[in-house]
Amino acid sequence: MRLATWNVNSLTARLPRVTEWITQQQPDVLCLQETKQADEKFPAAAFTDLGYQSAHHGEGRWNGVALISRVGLTDVTRGFATPEDEHGARCVAATCGGVRVYSVYVPNGRSLDSEFYGYKLAWLARLRAVLDAAHGPGGPVAVCGDFNVAPDDGDVWDPAAFVGLTHVTEPEREALRHVMAWGLEDVFRRFNPPGVFSWWDYRGGDFHQGRGVRMDLLLVSGDLAERACGAFVDRDARKGQKPSDHAPVVADFGDT
Repeated sequence: MRLATWNVNSLTARLPRVTEWITQQQPDVLCLQETKQADEKFPAAAFTDLGYQSAHHGEGRWNGVALISRVGLTDVTRGFATPEDEHGARCVAATCGGVRVYSVYVPNGRSLDSEFYGYKLAWLARLRAVLDAAHGPGGPVAVCGDFNVAPDDGDVWDPAAFVGLTHVTEPEREALRHVMAWGLEDVFRRFNPPGVFSWWDYRGGDFHQGRGVRMDLLLVSGDLAERACGAFVDRDARKGQKPSDHAPVVADFGDT
């Protein structure tokens, strides 16, 4: 099973790149974030033509998440219990190939003195509560997406450049650890050292100069983690004309 996550920063702008990438990399399940589409505009037919089912949760101009699967897609849930919990269209889940997969787009937080920073911490707490309520012991689970948190200092190009900014604060990292303490592993870390990034600012040539952040995560339950046989960031998808500022993150899993 090949599982991937990608913040595409507007599916409207980047659909040809996404379908081309699917054709090249053949993911079994692809989690998308920042589709920036309403549900009625989501191009399900483009994925159907490639042999994939899809589920989308979007509001139009902002946010938006999707699941694309060629190994089945059932029991779809969109969002949290109430819009107040969600702060936009930021979570969609389904069972794909026997795995309960979540595609999530965690709020950015904006700045440490912003109310959105509080929303971000509350959102991560709500995600943990959803996992607690929905899943008992056993059964494979994958929570994938743009978490807008660098798990540790090895996930940013220069920790000193991020002092006083979001994405790296201890409360954010602790909130992420609380989600992972449900029983999830950052499987990318099994195969990659610090200093491998998934996001680079468009400005200042950051991509070419290696000034990036790893905030796109594949968090999987222990039974899945034990089956993992590799993980990588597809940097090539960050190149070329009008790329997203994120690259896809991919993990491969063998049979039980």
